[in-house]
Amino acid sequence: MLPIHRPGGLSYLRYCEDVRIVSLIASATEIVHALGLGEYQVGRSHECDYPASIANLPICSRPRFDIHGDSREIDQRVKETLRNAESVYEVLDDVLESLAPTHILTQTQCKVCAVSLDDVERALGDRYATRPKVVALEPNSLRDIWNDIRRTAAACGVPERGEALVADSERRMQEISDKARALEIERRVACIEWHEPLMAAGNWVPQLVDMLGARNLCGIPGGHSPWMSWTELTALQPEIIVTMPCGFGLEQTRAELHWLTENPQWAHLPAVKNSKVYLADGNQFFNRPGPRVVDSLEILAEMLLPEAFAPAHEGAAWQRL
Repeated sequence: MLPIHRPGGLSYLRYCEDVRIVSLIASATEIVHALGLGEYQVGRSHECDYPASIANLPICSRPRFDIHGDSREIDQRVKETLRNAESVYEVLDDVLESLAPTHILTQTQCKVCAVSLDDVERALGDRYATRPKVVALEPNSLRDIWNDIRRTAAACGVPERGEALVADSERRMQEISDKARALEIERRVACIEWHEPLMAAGNWVPQLVDMLGARNLCGIPGGHSPWMSWTELTALQPEIIVTMPCGFGLEQTRAELHWLTENPQWAHLPAVKNSKVYLADGNQFFNRPGPRVVDSLEILAEMLLPEAFAPAHEGAAWQRL
């Protein structure tokens, strides 16, 4: 294990005893564990579920709306909640206070996707005599994900671990990209992040598509995921469609396919005619801006370029329609 650097000359053991991390976003929890700091995490959000070892940690947040329902119902509940409250999530300040964290990890990228910096600041208020260090991640692109890993590592006293993790991740992704681009095959790809209403995948997903030498048809690299119409999707004529609804696993994604398949324009899309529609686990992979973005690229490569990438993740992380 690499040493932890602590300003002021405190010993490694004393520093470890002092560190108490609460992560309020699933991707940050994965970053903490990838940095070898999992044993110092004392609390988690209601959405943190990987690795399995964090299951027994106290939960420090909850949604303000019923998360059970279909795509349309969830979208309507989120919008209704935002009309009547500052956030769709609530930080359990009594639990947070009892854990006495030295570090709190949150995010500013999306107020709908996870607990935000504003939520944390409201929960902290003036209750704490000693203010914990709040690290707000902002992962809009691959570069942002790497920077978030570095900032988390630096805030926790292990900057060299952050650099090592980023370097290894970039190396692995470059190897996948080089192998894919060597095929010189450009396929027209549409990645869908929500079924009803229809939303394209943005942020880092278009970059993943581009790394494989494919042409991303909707969603802007580094930009928030955009709403789109069926007329727009039809005009794009995608050769491949990958659906990866935010927060949904494979089972729920398949259950929600009727929003796509029952639309009259669905059957006319080239991807549908040629049986090139794939379901991906958006919750565990594509919607999670952390270390497993490398796995997301591997998964996408298997779907887009079966000529070169064996389906190692098929079944567990992606399925064919």
